[in-house]
Parts: sequence; C-alpha cells; structure tokens
Amino acid sequence: MKPEFENIPLVKAEKRFEIELNGHYAFIDYRETSHQIALIHTEAEPELAGTGAAAAVVEKTLNYIEESGKKLLPFCPYVFAFIKKHPEWKRIVDEKFDGYDKL
Repeated sequence: MKPEFENIPLVKAEKRFEIELNGHYAFIDYRETSHQIALIHTEAEPELAGTGAAAAVVEKTLNYIEESGKKLLPFCPYVFAFIKKHPEWKRIVDEKFDGYDKL
C-alpha cells in the first residue's frame, strides 16, 4: 500500500467498504454472513485512477476480514487478481470457494 493511504480509515458501510481521499472514494461492494464476507465489486472514482486507491481499499478490507475471523469469498475479479499477486492473502480465503485452487 502506498504511504499516502496508510492513515486513511476504512469505513464499513451497509453494503460497501470504502476509503475517501480528497472527497473521492474507492470502495468494494460486499455481502456478509456470520462466517463469510463475499467481495463483489471494487471501484475507484475516476479522479483516483492510477493512485493506488483501489489496491489500498482491497488491502485494508482484507485486513478487516482477517481481524474479524471470517473467511473471504473473492468474487470480484480485482480482489481475485490482488490475491494471486499477493498469495499470502490466500490464508483468509474460504477453502470451499470455487476458484480456490486457481489462486
């Protein structure tokens, strides 16, 4: 994560995790059960394109999921690719996830 994002808090709203930088947002839509959090879609506003905001919100969200003790279902292609690039995060992916063996 780029240093400029380290101190930006992750906000868990009703249906998305988000970070805000200079009035613009990067967010991940999610669904949650008692044991799992499914990440559905990651997006950053155009003003944040190329800044690392999307990667920062993913990393902060993965930390949140790990701290919660829940398992991750990475349905979002961006999150899936992030975990492939950072395989240490596979530790929080639910082993029953359909694409688990592709991570």
